[in-house]
Amino acid sequence: MSLASTGSPASPEPSVLHGDGDGAGIAALSRPYRVAAAVVLAAVAVTTCVHLGMVFLSLAPANTVTKKHGKVVEDWVYPEFEQNWKLFAPNPLQQNIAVQARAKVRTKGGGLYTTGWYDLSAQDGAAIDGNLAPSHTQQNQLRRGWDFLVATHGTDDRFVGVRGALAEHYVRRIVVMRLYRGDTLGKEGVIQSVQVRSRTTNVRPPAWSGEKISVKPVYRMLSWWTVPGDEAAGGVR
Repeated sequence: MSLASTGSPASPEPSVLHGDGDGAGIAALSRPYRVAAAVVLAAVAVTTCVHLGMVFLSLAPANTVTKKHGKVVEDWVYPEFEQNWKLFAPNPLQQNIAVQARAKVRTKGGGLYTTGWYDLSAQDGAAIDGNLAPSHTQQNQLRRGWDFLVATHGTDDRFVGVRGALAEHYVRRIVVMRLYRGDTLGKEGVIQSVQVRSRTTNVRPPAWSGEKISVKPVYRMLSWWTVPGDEAAGGVR
């Protein structure tokens, strides 16, 4: 006589359902969200390709595209995305250049006074000192803005080329924003005008080189710039 198993019958394997909302990543989203994500990714990809193309055209030799659409390329690239190759030049930059600024402030009582000089470059240096991942703005906004201004102005501080006014406007807005930072001047009054100067010091050569250079600071002083009303009221903070 055979003995029948008295154990409970085996449970059937759970079925795996494949439908909308299953999976991982974008596939886990519902159809409308997947469509939205795809549109966003496509927009990011297109913008990235356009940006890389614009930067390439700004660096490439003159060609048919830049001759016809050069203004569009410049408006896209300058001044924030301009490329600088001084690090790789035959004679790399061997100077420390600090950008400093002061302001004329109209107090709440109606008086007018001139502040001392603020070393904006030193403030940027302090902000990135010890920072393992400093922002691009902290490292390059002020420095590249000053390079842009110097490249578009002669030694008499007059425009050289068509972008001189843009350079002045850009640097002025950076300076006003930095002076209002912390709201110290904002509590005292309203900035009426600003003046910018650079302090250039040659990097001291190593002792073994035998090279003799002056390490005395050299200043370049610009004229006072009037601050428009919307900026003076803190519109660029």
